[in-house]
Amino acid sequence: MQFKTRKLSYLSLHPDFRWDSQYLSCESYKNKNLKYVPIGNTLTSSQYGVSIEMNEDNIGTKIYRMNEISNMLCDRNILKYAELNDNQIAAFKLKDRDVLFNRTNSKEFVGRTGIFKKFSDEDIVFASYLVRINPDPEIVTPEYLTAFLNTKYGIIDIKRRARHSINQSNVNLEEVKRIEIPLLCNQLQGEITLSFNKAFDSIQASEAVYNNAQTLLLSELGLSNWQPEHRLTFVKSFSDTESTGRIDAGYFQPKYDDIVDAIKNYSGGWDTLKNLAQVKDTNFNPDAETEYKYIELANIGSNGEITDCVVEQGEDLPTRARRKVAAGDVIVSSIEGSLESIALITEEYDNALCSTGFHVIQSDVLNSKVLLVLLKSIVGQLQLKKRCSGTILTAINKVECSKIALPKIKKDKQSEIEQNVDESFNLREHAKDLLECAKRAVEIAIEQDEQTAIRCLESVSKPS
Repeated sequence: MQFKTRKLSYLSLHPDFRWDSQYLSCESYKNKNLKYVPIGNTLTSSQYGVSIEMNEDNIGTKIYRMNEISNMLCDRNILKYAELNDNQIAAFKLKDRDVLFNRTNSKEFVGRTGIFKKFSDEDIVFASYLVRINPDPEIVTPEYLTAFLNTKYGIIDIKRRARHSINQSNVNLEEVKRIEIPLLCNQLQGEITLSFNKAFDSIQASEAVYNNAQTLLLSELGLSNWQPEHRLTFVKSFSDTESTGRIDAGYFQPKYDDIVDAIKNYSGGWDTLKNLAQVKDTNFNPDAETEYKYIELANIGSNGEITDCVVEQGEDLPTRARRKVAAGDVIVSSIEGSLESIALITEEYDNALCSTGFHVIQSDVLNSKVLLVLLKSIVGQLQLKKRCSGTILTAINKVECSKIALPKIKKDKQSEIEQNVDESFNLREHAKDLLECAKRAVEIAIEQDEQTAIRCLESVSKPS
C-alpha cells in the first residue's frame, strides 16, 4: 500500500477543493532548475469544438473527431463531414499549427493531443469533444506544447486531473490550463519544431506512396476513375428480398452490384473471402498475471498502421480483449461507423490481443498488404457497408463478411503493391521515430538538463 498525507489547507489550493486520492497522490516530477508556468498563462486562445451531427456521405465540411489524432499529429485522412453555415465554419475552422486536445474518452485515451498541420486549402473543423488551444509561440511553440502533453510527465498531470466514470474519463479546459509546463529555451523548442516538421514531411511522403499502391490496385481492376452512384430510385424483384432476408432499400443500391460485377470481370479471377482467406473468431482467454499488448479501435491509423496499444496484465484487460493476432493478419473493424479502421499486424504486434469488435483475417492466396489495400479501398468498403445489419449498433458479422467478393490479384501486381505498402510503412515509422525523439528530448530536459536534450535531438537530425 502507498499513501501520502496532506493538510486540509492544501486542498483549498484547488478551486474545486479536490480531495480524491488520485489528484493528491499523482503529482508530476518537476526539475527545480527549470521555470514552470501554468499552460493557461501561455495561451492566446482556447475553444471547444462544434457539437453537430456528422455524416459519411461527403456532405458539408470535413470534421475532426477524437480518434483522428495519431502519434502527436492530426491525421490527414478525415472520414466524417458536418453541415455547417458560414459563421460556424469561420468560428471552428482549423488553422496551421492549432493544437487539439481530446477532453473525453476512455481512461487510456483522454488527453490525447496532436498538432494540426495544414495540408490543403479545404476548410476543416473540429468536433465538440476536442479543445483547440493556441499558445503564444514567443513563449511556448505549438510543437513543444504538443510534445510536453504527450510526455510521461504531461500524461501524469492530465490523468490526475481527469474525472473518471465507469465508461469514460473527462478533463475540462480549465484543468488543462492549470497544468504547469517548463519554459524551455528557444533553441530546444526550435529543434522540437524541426523534428515535427520533418515527421510531417515523412508522413506526406508515406501517404503518397500508399495512394500509389491503391491506384495500382484500382487500375488493375479497371476502376481507376470509377465513382459509385447513389440512385434515388431503382427496381428489385420480391425474390431478391426473399433470398437475402433483407427489405431495406439501402442494401439493394445498384452501386453495390456495380462493384461486385467489376470484381467478377477481373481477368485474374475472383472468389469470396470465405474461400480466399480465414476469418479467425476463436476466443482467447488471457492469463491474469501475464502482460499483453491490446489493440483497440482508437489505435488504428488512417493508412493501415497501428499507432499505439494498451499494455496491461490479463486481469486488467476489458472483456472484449479476446482475439489473439499474429504477424501478417489483417484486422477489420466490424462496426459500421468505423469500417475504414483496418490495419496490418506487423512483427511488433505478433501475439497481441485485439478487440472482438474486429474481424481477424489471414489469407494464403492474397498477400496481407494487398488484402489491406483491397479492404480499405472502395472495393472493400462498399461491400462491408452493404452487409452491415442491426439496430442500435449496426455491424457486419462473420457470415456476411465471408461473403465479400475479392479479386485474385496476379502475383506480379501483388508484389508491386506490396513494395509500395512496405515503403509507406517505413516512411511512417521514420516519422514516428522523429516524434518520439522530440518527446524524449522534453523528458531529458526535465530529468537532466536542456543542453543534453539539445544534443540528443541534434544527433538525430544529422544526415546518416
